[in-house]
Amino acid sequence: MFEGYKVVFVEDDLPVRVSLTQTLELEGLAVLPCRTAEEALPHLQPGAPVILITDVRLPGMDGRALLAHVQATDSSIPTILITAHGDVAMAVQAMRAGAYDFIEKPFAPERLVDVARRALDLRTLRHSADELRAQLQSASGIEAALLG
Repeated sequence: MFEGYKVVFVEDDLPVRVSLTQTLELEGLAVLPCRTAEEALPHLQPGAPVILITDVRLPGMDGRALLAHVQATDSSIPTILITAHGDVAMAVQAMRAGAYDFIEKPFAPERLVDVARRALDLRTLRHSADELRAQLQSASGIEAALLG
């Protein structure tokens, strides 16, 4: 269903990164695990068929800065923030900054899978809509008149 789409997963804690990567992969999702935000950046180019799941606290660029970067370069990439150190204010701030969702650790792995699938659904729909818009804009003559 999500062929060609990937989950860019940024988590500096190795056991958590390995465990959640395996959880997502067992559910049939392709995952690009990254230790740092800087490692994830090349995979987050505009138009890339990805979603982003990132821890908030990371060495170097943190998850909130990574969210801001994604919002500035391609705000259509759904970004899910996860943290063990969150509170309501942080969650509200993240959502206002453009996060797709905010999940506090510990959480059931099924919750992450569910949120990732919904984010991938959204990403695939956005890509389809963009492709249709591009086709409509390139339509000429009678095609444009017929498509209105």
